[in-house]
Amino acid sequence: MTSKPSGTRRRILDAAAEIARETGPGNLALDAVAARAGVSKGGLLYHFPSKSQLMKGMVEHFLSSFEEALAAREKEKEGRKNGLMEAYLELFVEEHEGHQPPPSGLLAAMAEDPDFLAPVRRHHRDFVTSLKSKASDPATALVVFLAIQGVRSMGLLNLDILTDAEFGLASEKLADMLAGKDRAG
Repeated sequence: MTSKPSGTRRRILDAAAEIARETGPGNLALDAVAARAGVSKGGLLYHFPSKSQLMKGMVEHFLSSFEEALAAREKEKEGRKNGLMEAYLELFVEEHEGHQPPPSGLLAAMAEDPDFLAPVRRHHRDFVTSLKSKASDPATALVVFLAIQGVRSMGLLNLDILTDAEFGLASEKLADMLAGKDRAG
């Protein structure tokens, strides 16, 4: 991953993500991003010389921010065999319960150039490899990972049909699976 973005760079990336969420990823205009971030268009272009570079920056920023949050949460679970997967599940549940919108920057990047998802694929591949090596049961960890990715994809595509009760039931079952409990339900 890249280093932490500067204050201005972060403001630009945050503004781009907000606009992508509000207007749709295909409608991301550099002028609007500059205005929202409180910088001139020249200032934006200094940090991101093209829309393509802005999209790439959005993807890298999303992955870096997620990695930081996951690492901090995993550290809280140090020594637990399924700590990484438990941390991943907890962040996902908090994200859902906090009604955090999906990362529209990823859709915006994909709309601009599908090759921008290559870092996401690498991130997921590295995560799955780490997950399997740290899990007490790699197959269970993979099932939990796939369930989370499925629900995330539904949200990203605005196809989330689960009620809060259904989401709670499913996330409890995933936590039980990680804890080695296999209760019928």
